[in-house]
Amino acid sequence: MRLTHFIFLLYIFTFFNCKQPKLGLTKIEGKQIEITDTLPIASEIEAYIKPYRNHIEKDLDSVLAYSISTYSKSNGELNTAIGNFMADAVYDEANPIFKNRTGKNIDMVLLNHGGIRSILSKGNVTKRTAYELMPFENSIVVVAMKGSQIDSLTNYLIKRKRAHPISKLKLSINENDKIVEAKIKGKDVKSDNIYYVATNDYLYNGGDSMSFFKTNDSLYVLNYKIRNALIDHFKKADTISPVIDNRFIQIKNK
Repeated sequence: MRLTHFIFLLYIFTFFNCKQPKLGLTKIEGKQIEITDTLPIASEIEAYIKPYRNHIEKDLDSVLAYSISTYSKSNGELNTAIGNFMADAVYDEANPIFKNRTGKNIDMVLLNHGGIRSILSKGNVTKRTAYELMPFENSIVVVAMKGSQIDSLTNYLIKRKRAHPISKLKLSINENDKIVEAKIKGKDVKSDNIYYVATNDYLYNGGDSMSFFKTNDSLYVLNYKIRNALIDHFKKADTISPVIDNRFIQIKNK
């Protein structure tokens, strides 16, 4: 065999035998490490965060108002004292912001029953109370809705028969779930009118199956969290004493 042929064959042999094998993932193993209070505390980290923690705890526990009783979202059929309080607080705190930006007033408020995550206990009300009531980062938005869309909203409330917090809307139904009265700020709902409805971004995006909001893209984002509205309202209220009223009722024949 000629030398050149031998060198060529040797090169080919070396080339194919030196190729790197293809690697592939064949198995994944993991180990769960449970984090409990039995784990030793890193003293350096603890010393670093302690001043910040103390500052936050002090701020959260600062007294803002006083609640004369304990209120729960389960105490009421179609409206509750705590739900009424939260919806009214959103209206009172958000309406001046909305009016300042648009020159218009909010007509009504609709929140969701499931968004109330705690009771409002009798006694001192603090910032921590607001975080317990509303731990989520939901923000207030205002949606421009036609009267026909308000009909969809009221039909939703009637069908669900749950104490979703409302403000400035009065809804009465009979034993057969037919509307006896539907008024916004004391006036009958008119199909051609535009109503500015305050809610939260979760509901606007279809949360709790409230699909009627998304049929209109006239949205005003206030960049104002519901929790912050509650905190601002607590600061102004001094004493919290909400009641169950007639904003959503079912009239039953005797």
